[in-house]
Parts: sequence; structure tokens; C-alpha cells
Amino acid sequence: MELIKQGLSIVNDPRHTSWICPLVFAADVVLCPLVVKYIPYTEIDWKAYMQQVSQYIGGERDYVKLYGDTGPLVYPAAHVYVYRLLHYLTDEGRDVRLAQYMFIGLYLATLAMVMQCYRQAKAPPYIFPLLILSKRLHSIFLLRLFNDGFAVFFLFLAIYCYQRRLWTAGSLAYSFGLGVKMSLLLALPAVGVVLWQGVGRNRALRQAVLMGQLQILLGYPFLTGNAHNYVVRAFEVTRQFLFKWTVNWRFVGEETFLSSSFSVALLAVHATLLIGFLATRWLRPAGTLPEAFRQLISPPPESVQINVAKRVTPDFTITSILTAILVGCLCARSLHYQFFAYIAWSTPFLLWRSGLHPVLIYAVWAAQEWAWNVYPSTDLSSVVVLQ
Repeated sequence: MELIKQGLSIVNDPRHTSWICPLVFAADVVLCPLVVKYIPYTEIDWKAYMQQVSQYIGGERDYVKLYGDTGPLVYPAAHVYVYRLLHYLTDEGRDVRLAQYMFIGLYLATLAMVMQCYRQAKAPPYIFPLLILSKRLHSIFLLRLFNDGFAVFFLFLAIYCYQRRLWTAGSLAYSFGLGVKMSLLLALPAVGVVLWQGVGRNRALRQAVLMGQLQILLGYPFLTGNAHNYVVRAFEVTRQFLFKWTVNWRFVGEETFLSSSFSVALLAVHATLLIGFLATRWLRPAGTLPEAFRQLISPPPESVQINVAKRVTPDFTITSILTAILVGCLCARSLHYQFFAYIAWSTPFLLWRSGLHPVLIYAVWAAQEWAWNVYPSTDLSSVVVLQ
């Protein structure tokens, strides 16, 4: 019985993550090079990224003229700068194996950041093995070289900075990640709520201005040429998605998927869920909903703001931001396989915070992992993705 108690303490007590995390991390350090060595690389977007960067290097600054084999450049400017560096380091993209090893570094850096965010929120040790067991996640980083890896790294860097009350550093990290891929807009409602309650209305507004200034700075070379083309292409919100690539809505059928009424319904559900979380979860540090709105209209005395800020804990911060990401993914018009990068490291924590039994957490995780590894997606797999 004593051994059983000791074992339960090890898997449940957050204090044991100080030695369990290094072991889990070390296991992935060994696994990642084996994935690169023995599983074939799959060309999807890397070549197109390099073609687009080559045009940028050649002097093209009109976003609508930046094209690759897979189509136009549809990511913000930070994506261009990141892959410009990779273009230089990998012999203009020809040394794909070197790029894969660089992405091993990116993957491990992101994993380390995720672990630190979990530890700040006192997640139990039994959650951490789920962070390294995903076949699809390794594929996204190491075998496809998608830009989502960079966006996810900066997302969790921002969460960690906010957990440590490094507000400006967190806002810059979040804005840069958004400059890589606009998918991080899904987190913006929760980021705003965390900042508002963590530093007060006026300082939160200054943080928002700082994020906007960074976006202007990143996009400046393209904004001075043709600002409209840059904004429309890099932050295109009216993009038409193809049914054949959807992972999450296969079961509704192509006619429904492409209909405008379906799109409007998803937007309505998304807005309703965000309002629901605002009313019941995200404004708790400020008190009741009416109290929160009074503080928004008229900032409270410093003593009240300090008490509100104390309730913006590391647990509250990561829970709010990851919830916003998952709500956004749930209501997304179409998820492609690389979107699992935002989900894979969010669901273990949120499943734990939901109060599920550990056995059920592992069961739900396994079902999700199976569904995201079905290619092409099926009616059944898309239903499981939405569970």
C-alpha cells in the first residue's frame, strides 16, 4: 500500500514535475532525430515558401505578386523574415535535411516552453507524457516544416511571459507570432481579457497599441508599396476553403460546407461561446459581470486593481488563452492538418482543468490523435475531431 501511495503521489503531485519533465523532454530529444532519419520527408509547402522568399529577395514587395507552386503568399510579414533566414541557412532551401534538424530545435524549444507554462499552472505529472506522444505533431514540425511551428512557439512564449507578469515581453511575443500566421487571432479575446485585468484598462490599451505598432513595423516594406494588397492577402478573412482538405467538417457534406449560411452559423456560435466564457469564466478576477464592465468604463482605484491583478494567476492565464484557441478551432470554417499544432499542446491541459479522470483524459487524447492521423479525413474522423 505504501508503494501505491508513493506512486500516486509521483503522478499527481506537481512538485515532482521538476524531475519528471527533464525525463520526458530527454525522451523526445532521442525520438526526434530518429523520426527525421527513418520517416521520409513530405514536400507540401516548403518549396513554395522558398520560391516566395526568393521573389522577396529579388526585390518584389507587392504581396499579390508573391507566388509559389502551391499558390500565393497568404501569411504576414514575419513569416517572410523567418523563412528568409531559413532560405539563407539551407542553401536557398535545397538542404532540406538541415532544415529538418533546425525544426527539431524549434520543436524542442516549443516543448520546453509548453512544459514551463504547464508547470507555472501546477499541472500534475501524469499530463506531461501526452506532450511528446503525438505522431501528427512530430510530423507537422519535422516532416512538413510548416510555419505553424513558429506561431505556436511564440504563442506559448507569450503565455509564459504573461504568467510571469512580463507584460510587454508577452505582448511582443504574441504580436510577432501573429505576424507569422494570423491563426493566433483566435487567442486575441482572451489575451485582451488577461491584459485588461492584469494591468488595468489604460496599460492594456498601451499594450494593444504596442502590438499594432509591431505589426506595422513588420509589414512596413510591404505597406509602403501597396498597403491594401498586403493587408488583404496577409490577413485574408474571406478566404474560400476547399472541402477536400477539411479535417473537422467532412461529415456535413460539401454543399453545406460551402454554403454561406453554414459560415454565418459558425460565426454566430463562435461569438456566443466567447460571450459565454466572458460572462462565466474570463472576467472572474474582476468579480461579477456588472463589476467588470464598471471597471472597464471607469478604472477602479489602484488598491482594487492590485487585488484584481492578483487573481490573474498563471493558471487563469493559460486556461483562458488556450480556451480561446480551442473555441476558435471548434468554430473554424475548415481545419487543415497543420492546425493540430495549436490543439495538441492545448488539450492535455484543458482536459485536466475540466476535471476528467486521468483514464478519460488519456482516452480522449487517444481518440483525438487517431482522428488527426486519418488521411484523408472521413465522416467518423471529423466527428471525433469535434468531440
